[in-house]
Amino acid sequence: MQNPIEITRVNRKALEKMLEQYSLEQLNFVPEGFTNNLIWNIAHVVVTQQLLVYKLSGLDMMIDDEMVHKYRKGTKTEGPVTQDEIEKVKKLLFSTLDQTEKDLTSAVFKEFQEYPTSTGYVLKSVEDAINFNNFHEGIHLGYILALRKSL
Repeated sequence: MQNPIEITRVNRKALEKMLEQYSLEQLNFVPEGFTNNLIWNIAHVVVTQQLLVYKLSGLDMMIDDEMVHKYRKGTKTEGPVTQDEIEKVKKLLFSTLDQTEKDLTSAVFKEFQEYPTSTGYVLKSVEDAINFNNFHEGIHLGYILALRKSL
């Protein structure tokens, strides 16, 4: 079976292109009819991966509580993001995946707290979390593709 993190990495490369292709103003723009912008969606997938894979495994996340509070499920864009914040998100796109791959190889994931997702699928293992995360990131790539048409 192919490494599921590779699927995440392909999606993240598409997200990285968005960060490079659009201006700070465009990344922060919330179109009419939407509650979030491009950068929120990109940061949200980083936060969600950390929550699903690490937090539910009882391990420390590679992101801070402030980022979780700002981009977790149920949040919306509250104000503009700075270029420094965008650079931080850009680095986290891949540093989090690199560490996840290392941690999988090192077998650090020993326990997992079951979690019923909003789609009704129940995550029962870190493997479930990684696979579900790929589905989740695909949904947000779709949102991003729709959002960018309004720029």
